[in-house]
Amino acid sequence: MPDHVPPELDATVLILGGGRGTRLDPLTRMRAKPAVPVGGKYRLIDIPISNAINSGTRRIYVLTQFNSHSLHRHIARTYRFDPFSRGFVQILAAQQTPATDRWFQGTADAVRQNLGIVAETSGDLVLILSGDHIYRMDYRELLAEHRRSGAEITVAVQPCSEQQIAGFGAVRVAPDGRIVEFREKPKTAAERDGMQADPALLEAAGADRARPYLASMGLYVFDKRALFELLEGDATDFGGEVLPAAVGSRRVQAWLFDGYWRDIGTIGSFFETHMDLLEPRPRFSFYDPRWPFFTHPRYLPGSRLAETRSERALVCEGATIERARLCRAIAGVRSRIIEADLEDVLVMGADEYEVGGPPPGVPPIGIGPGTTIRRAIIDKNARIGAGCRLVNAQGLAHADGDGWAIRDGIIVVAKNAVIPDGTTI
Repeated sequence: MPDHVPPELDATVLILGGGRGTRLDPLTRMRAKPAVPVGGKYRLIDIPISNAINSGTRRIYVLTQFNSHSLHRHIARTYRFDPFSRGFVQILAAQQTPATDRWFQGTADAVRQNLGIVAETSGDLVLILSGDHIYRMDYRELLAEHRRSGAEITVAVQPCSEQQIAGFGAVRVAPDGRIVEFREKPKTAAERDGMQADPALLEAAGADRARPYLASMGLYVFDKRALFELLEGDATDFGGEVLPAAVGSRRVQAWLFDGYWRDIGTIGSFFETHMDLLEPRPRFSFYDPRWPFFTHPRYLPGSRLAETRSERALVCEGATIERARLCRAIAGVRSRIIEADLEDVLVMGADEYEVGGPPPGVPPIGIGPGTTIRRAIIDKNARIGAGCRLVNAQGLAHADGDGWAIRDGIIVVAKNAVIPDGTTI
């Protein structure tokens, strides 16, 4: 982890954290999307902030808007730099000012409304990141490519399949790496026509030909001057407006990244990303001392497991698990699982230990005895009683209930929900 980077690779970091995250409902009903817990103990926002810190780019602003209380609290508790350091993580919340009386209207508008702060920063590069992706990246490589190519804008791209490209911005790249066309979320064959990457370009990057399209990852490097000029108009979105317009008038370069990267856009992708963590040789892991991911220190005791069988399980600190079966399961901080059978389940745990027992008439926080759960996400502080069956026996793709929902075929028990004894879903 570098203490500093060369001046030519120094950048001001803007992390976009203000989206509603409606496709992650019900996980985003009570929190901003970047505040959603991941990996049992982290939050989504920890990913780009940790990547930036590890890359030595430590002037970091997080732009926030919706449901932002827990996100603000987490950042304030976690990222406290040494007073003699020049680094910081600072929140830029949407606000009404004499210059503007409206909230952020999109990604580009969020940056536009904070250009006054960006103008005061040193250096001439701005690194713009999304707050809802899971990946490990050394941003110095991206910044170095931006300098080497002489670009005004550099877009990180990743090879993807025809099915995947419909959800991303597609770029067409010349042999020298310059982006010559940008199409936002091409869903039809006509919209995808001509957008396949040169096979030689994919081969040179070590990418397979089964993923012939290049998708924008939502990671951009801008020359500060170019950013200010492009945001002089009223465009509200980078992917839909700013970048397609810039391709015709600016030097926009692609930087191909073929490492693990997931856009956490839906409940299905969120769930599958967590199941990826449980593979015997996962492509992405939080276990890398050379590139640690940071989060709020909780000072919890070690987890206690008694008479429990596990197969590919990840158990975070402070958990209590007794006479349970965990098969492809993640137990988050302070999880309490008693005599339950879990398979393909993410349990986020609890914010606090329950002292003195539960209120009258409700189960304790955690998962009670005799309960079976399959393909589910259990949000924080959920109370699941005894003898429940959360298995989606009807195979529903989408449903809503009291304290629970089914999205993409995955059962989601909401934060603070109470699931009474004997419930079947």
